[in-house]
Amino acid sequence: MRQLPNGAETVRLSRRSFLVKAGGLGIAVALVGSGGPEPASAAAAGTLGPINAWITLAADGTVTIVNPAAEMGQGVQTLLPLLLAEELDADWARVRIVQAPSDKDRYGNPAFGGILLTGGSQTTRGYQRKLRLAGAQARKVLLQIAATSLKVPVGELTTSPGVVVHAASGRRLTYGEIAQSGTVPELLPIVEVTDLKPASAWRYLGRNVPRLDVPAKTNGSAVYGIDFHLPDMLHGVVLRPAVQGETPMTVDDAAARAMPGVVEIVKLPYGVGVIARNRWAAAKAREALKVVWSKTAAARTYSSDAILAEYAAIAGDPATKGLDVLRRGDAAKTPAARTIEAVYASDHIHHATMEPPAATARVTGDGIEVWGSVQAPTALQFAAAHVAGVDPDKVVVHTMLLGGGLGRKSEVDFPLDAVLLAKAVPGKPVKVVWSREDDVQHGKYRPVEAQAIRVGLDAGGRVVSWQHRLVCESILARYFPRQFEEMKGVDDPIVDGLNFNYGIPNVTTEYRREPRGVDVGFWRSVGPGYVKFAIEGMVDEVAAATGQDPLAIRLALLQAEPRATAVLKRVAAMAEWQRPRQGTALGLAYSDAFGTHCAQVVEIALNRQTGEIAVKQVWCAVDPGVAFQPDTIVAQMEGGILQGIGQALFEKITFVNGAVQETNFDTYRVIRASEAPPIAVAIVTTPGQEPGGIGEVGVPPVGPAIANAFARLTGGKRLRRYPFLPERVKQALTA
Repeated sequence: MRQLPNGAETVRLSRRSFLVKAGGLGIAVALVGSGGPEPASAAAAGTLGPINAWITLAADGTVTIVNPAAEMGQGVQTLLPLLLAEELDADWARVRIVQAPSDKDRYGNPAFGGILLTGGSQTTRGYQRKLRLAGAQARKVLLQIAATSLKVPVGELTTSPGVVVHAASGRRLTYGEIAQSGTVPELLPIVEVTDLKPASAWRYLGRNVPRLDVPAKTNGSAVYGIDFHLPDMLHGVVLRPAVQGETPMTVDDAAARAMPGVVEIVKLPYGVGVIARNRWAAAKAREALKVVWSKTAAARTYSSDAILAEYAAIAGDPATKGLDVLRRGDAAKTPAARTIEAVYASDHIHHATMEPPAATARVTGDGIEVWGSVQAPTALQFAAAHVAGVDPDKVVVHTMLLGGGLGRKSEVDFPLDAVLLAKAVPGKPVKVVWSREDDVQHGKYRPVEAQAIRVGLDAGGRVVSWQHRLVCESILARYFPRQFEEMKGVDDPIVDGLNFNYGIPNVTTEYRREPRGVDVGFWRSVGPGYVKFAIEGMVDEVAAATGQDPLAIRLALLQAEPRATAVLKRVAAMAEWQRPRQGTALGLAYSDAFGTHCAQVVEIALNRQTGEIAVKQVWCAVDPGVAFQPDTIVAQMEGGILQGIGQALFEKITFVNGAVQETNFDTYRVIRASEAPPIAVAIVTTPGQEPGGIGEVGVPPVGPAIANAFARLTGGKRLRRYPFLPERVKQALTA
């Protein structure tokens, strides 16, 4: 591959490298007669050629496309194959989708260095060029084969869905006919980015193509990790300590072993597992275990309210130093006529996915197979290989549908439960489904964090400096230690959002890691979910202090960002920003996270007696650059906004002396259907832009917009800590 002066990628491969190295290019076409091995089922039918990385063509015209990402409700099972089908000019009605195997070399996401991982709003962004180029080159291959068959110049041929057309003679060859009789050329045609269809020529992209996963989810035939079943399958559960990091010292399992249906009790490094013939028997036996736990874990002193107070003090201490994230000019030495300071913070948040963690594993002499609702097959391959003492290529991961992921199912703890228990009963599959209590009390939560911001203003009230320090635990130090080391201690997901685009001449943003013994993890929108809360709250505080309109100050700070100003103006028009409200107030917030510009206006009402905030309506304008599937964008924005409302108003995990206090949805509050407000979403596109992320984009602006609306409604009272619990609201009202 070489880089052309205009930025186009050029690829020329031999036929062999086309088949063997397809993962590096993102291309593979299977044609009858191309010389590769055939799977037994295909050979019996006499229609399928060898199956390679992305595309298989059958003699009946069926196009099979591999989906490399985990489908967890975000629509990628449709969109990613659609990207390829668009450039291939496939007949979408003849397309079938299969899930990619756990082969990172062929199917890895370029955005994550070539591993299989779905998250971070990086799926479409990471794969889109790779898949579109794959489709474009495959189409060129078909045109070249058809030109040989029809004995015409390739330049005289065009395609329509599933068909190569020679307009001059009126002859046509279906893709199925080409698959049946064609031969892949030894030297494949060059494919460049300039070969990709312009948006004006799209048949599928930019329009609303019905999602392929919806019918099965609607009629109940969809198979999630929690649904998976194998003959003679056993069931497992694990008893974990209340305090993270403790280990079982002594185990009295006599009563548990005597219970009906129990097959085995397994002592694990982090708990005690029970294997039984059904899940109920396993759960009851777990209750009968008597375990003495170690009491030396660092987390035993962890109480989240106290930790957050420590973080706030560290963040606000001028003597504290952090690692630079963004440094522009010299914020510390910039003279200011006036300064405004505040500390923003947030509590732990649980994922609360609709489907709790679930996985099934089987360990044999040949290796390990895992079936589960997982976001990170490659991480699971290496982790399972490590605990089982085999090579990673001996671990096969089958990615099932996910009933929500939100970052939780990028963790490998729950599938490793299944692997370790299956290792104790070789050859027998063991299924592990966490109870809701397991999930709530043993998650990898969004971290507690505190941010101190100091803004300098000149005599005219203009922002001339911005100093911002984030104090938090790291995710990558545990999850990707090599990357954390390479970044010299800066945790990209944690600090995401600190590299913001407001036109302030002197900016310093810093990150200081403060570990306290509790693991934290990815949660939908990760860093921007709390960083934008602080930034957008502070911009509103500056606007109020200088007598500026919140919209006007943002437009002034973003005058060099036309996409940002476009979404701000659009959402202001949608919400009728200048129209006075009676008994309610509007709040505004903006985000540039995940390569997408998003502005939201929220209307709230307040019960001053109870301290309860009610979100009455949300307006959202979003510019993802290009809108491949508009309805999916709207759905993702709606979902993100609803989750953002929940995390801003209700959601909180509380540690006391290392133990999580919440147990289920009776104590961990999430937004209810009756609390969901009307949401209006407008999509603004910018021609020529690369696609931005969508899945996490809706979350960051909604919380600060609620807080900013609260300030307008209460004459300047500020909410600076997530979530805005009623008691915190009442405290703010009396402050």
